[in-house]
Amino acid sequence: MMKKTTQFMLSMVATAIALSASTAYAQEQEDGINVGGAVRVNYGYKDYSEASKDKGGDLTFDMAAIKFNGKKGDWGLAAEYRFTSSTDYIKYGYGYYNIDPDWQLQFGINKVPFGNRDFISNSWWFGIPYYLGFEDDHDVGIKAVYEKNGWHTDLAFYKNPEYGPTENKRYATDLYTGTINGTEYHNEETNQFNVRQTYTLEHEGGSTTLGGSVQYGQIYNSKTGNNGDRYAVALHLDSSYKGWNLQLQAMQYEYDAADAVDPNKIGVSVVSWQYEIASKGQAYSANIAKTFDTDWGSVKCYNDFGVMTPDVADNSYDNSMQNVTGCAIAAGPTYTMVDFVMGKNMTFSTANNDHVGLPEVGNDWDKRVNINFGYYF
Repeated sequence: MMKKTTQFMLSMVATAIALSASTAYAQEQEDGINVGGAVRVNYGYKDYSEASKDKGGDLTFDMAAIKFNGKKGDWGLAAEYRFTSSTDYIKYGYGYYNIDPDWQLQFGINKVPFGNRDFISNSWWFGIPYYLGFEDDHDVGIKAVYEKNGWHTDLAFYKNPEYGPTENKRYATDLYTGTINGTEYHNEETNQFNVRQTYTLEHEGGSTTLGGSVQYGQIYNSKTGNNGDRYAVALHLDSSYKGWNLQLQAMQYEYDAADAVDPNKIGVSVVSWQYEIASKGQAYSANIAKTFDTDWGSVKCYNDFGVMTPDVADNSYDNSMQNVTGCAIAAGPTYTMVDFVMGKNMTFSTANNDHVGLPEVGNDWDKRVNINFGYYF
């Protein structure tokens, strides 16, 4: 357990970078190539670890990233690559073409359009959908983006994830081929379709975005050659008013793998680790935040709550929950996130439950403190 949580600390930083910059297709820029990046360190204190308490926590190098955004006429590119103390991996890398002022075409490793358009979380820790494969995922494919008069439409096809199924050094969660807790998995994601539709209503003091998402794809069994399938649907809301922000999302998913040894669970991998999740279930997210402007930057304080309810044939499977209370502090080129994390039957945030939605070991909320400091250039 110590090994995988350490790997997680060293490699996961996505939220802060993405919160500090909009996606490439939404940016207006002059022709040319912009190069940027970040360097981050992380402090973690685990209340459920005697070693962590004895040492007063651990301060580690998190990651360094380099980003490219280029544009020439109607053509452009966007890419980000990350380096940690133990590995390196690509987050995204794609070219794009502006068909007209309303439509853009993206091709390569781009962001899968599912759920809330930005994130369904405020914290460095992400929300439960991330650990199921449905937040800030990036796969290899083609995506068409339409935006006009408050309407935003995403239509996408993805052939496969950014790395092969036996690889676990990936930025976001995908299906895994390998052995986890004695169970052999031979699953590969392939031939995935996504549709997301949102509408943004501007009102006094802010805006409200309502939307729905649908995802469908195949699961290829590399041992038997047979295909299963998978789907997910979600309704989501993101509303801001005078510095306040409310995010709500409800989703259902199912991984129906062909020739599964145990149809109630499936293996996934992310940030140099692999674990199991319930193969079918629902995930609910409710997040609230308030941003305060200051003379030197801004402070956003938030509470992110998520629960996953398994919907499988085995009645011993239990709910997973996660709550993160924290603040994000922006000052000049720096961005710091201070989080108090509580987890129950939840991977990465509990001592004895390295899974999502499987039978729970014990019945406690585990607690940890995480502080992530980044410098952006």
